[in-house]
Amino acid sequence: MFNFFKKSKLSEVRFDWLGTDIHSHLLPGLDDGSPDLEASIQYFTALKGLGFNKFICTPHVFTELYPNNRETITNALNKVKAAPELKDFNISAAAEYMVDADFNGVLEQGPLMNMPGNYVLIEMSYLAETPDIEQHVFNLKVMGYELILAHPERYNFYHGKLSKIERLKDMGCLLQLNLLSTTGYYGKEVKNTALKILGNKWYSLAATDFHHAKHLQALQDARLWQEVYQQVSNYDFRNTELFGS
Repeated sequence: MFNFFKKSKLSEVRFDWLGTDIHSHLLPGLDDGSPDLEASIQYFTALKGLGFNKFICTPHVFTELYPNNRETITNALNKVKAAPELKDFNISAAAEYMVDADFNGVLEQGPLMNMPGNYVLIEMSYLAETPDIEQHVFNLKVMGYELILAHPERYNFYHGKLSKIERLKDMGCLLQLNLLSTTGYYGKEVKNTALKILGNKWYSLAATDFHHAKHLQALQDARLWQEVYQQVSNYDFRNTELFGS
């Protein structure tokens, strides 16, 4: 007997509906993302094949582990843009700033690497909230930066405490979803938190936060996306509105 209520299987995953990826680690040799130019070329090509048409790369700026700066990031970007295989790709760079005890020292080095509109991507440790995060947010806003908080669903200390995330949103942080968070790639609690924030309509942006081949495999795997693809792809993300296509 046929089951007329059975959901049809998702056969292909594409991201044309998002278009612009605003958070990735695709520039070579800077952090825990792409190790070299060859890998970067492969990753950019594969992501374009999934429907992404613009890339704002955001290497970590994390004094303790990845002390990148405008020069190191610009040099890596220039290598990528000079690759013949990527000559028709729309690639630019900003940074993902770790807001921790060393962040004020980063600020002293000069203007932050921002996206169009003076947007700056910030993050915290996954394990513990930065004690003075609200003061940092306030200070950055006073300096004229518009803020994007990377992957709030992945901060373990906010699981079950969505009011903390809402507080940062209300202070002016746009919230950015890691696409794979909704699939369970980072675990059940991250998935549940992501879907709650999504249901509350608090996210403004989404991105791959791409680091390595396992992320590519997961983005391509229709089985992972079966339950959530429609909800995520129909959400009104502002990537194109704010950063073009």
